[in-house]
Amino acid sequence: MRMSPDTSSFLNLPTDAPPLRVLIVEDDPMMQLGLEQSLMVHSQLEIVGQAEDGYLGVQAALQLKPDLVVMDIGLPRLDGIAATQQIKAALPDTHVVMLTSHQTETEIIAALSSGADAYCIKGASVERLLSAIAAAVDGATYLDPQIARRVIENLRPPTAKGNTANLSARELEVLKLMVDGLSNPEIAEKLYLSPNTVKTHVRGIMNKLAVDDRVQAAVVALRSGLV
Repeated sequence: MRMSPDTSSFLNLPTDAPPLRVLIVEDDPMMQLGLEQSLMVHSQLEIVGQAEDGYLGVQAALQLKPDLVVMDIGLPRLDGIAATQQIKAALPDTHVVMLTSHQTETEIIAALSSGADAYCIKGASVERLLSAIAAAVDGATYLDPQIARRVIENLRPPTAKGNTANLSARELEVLKLMVDGLSNPEIAEKLYLSPNTVKTHVRGIMNKLAVDDRVQAAVVALRSGLV
């Protein structure tokens, strides 16, 4: 991953908030080093620990209680999906961002079902990983744009009780970008809106579509032909 300059306000946190405490669970030493160097330049992030397998990742999480874990899937001893499940069971407020080369729908859905908040593909830019982190911290589910549409199209659609015709032109714009896998900060930048305005639009979309989360909203959008 290539390093980028400090973007101190990429997280939607109060200016006086302490840095987000990050644990890296990655078995490739070079990837581990690259992640550490790429993330530590951001003042809103603090690397508090690293682990090279899933078992040690769970132990480190229980000991350090990080705000966020960057987790690989293909780990020795205990894979990242099982490790995420154990971490989330013990620390439900800890966010988990999967950063992996695995791209099968089964692995992606299993990772999200285990409690992962975001799924990012290795080889992506640091900016995309930061977007995944920001989305997770913001309470959203992030799917890398490389895989988002393929996965969403193969999910079973929820029963839509809402009225899709009630969406405004701006809400349709936001919904299309949600389907493309963009996080709230990315949508805000794309549409020249504030993050709070985007959050309001996302909430309005979910209310009108009568769904519980962003992924369900995207499924309804695709199945209804809205985007």
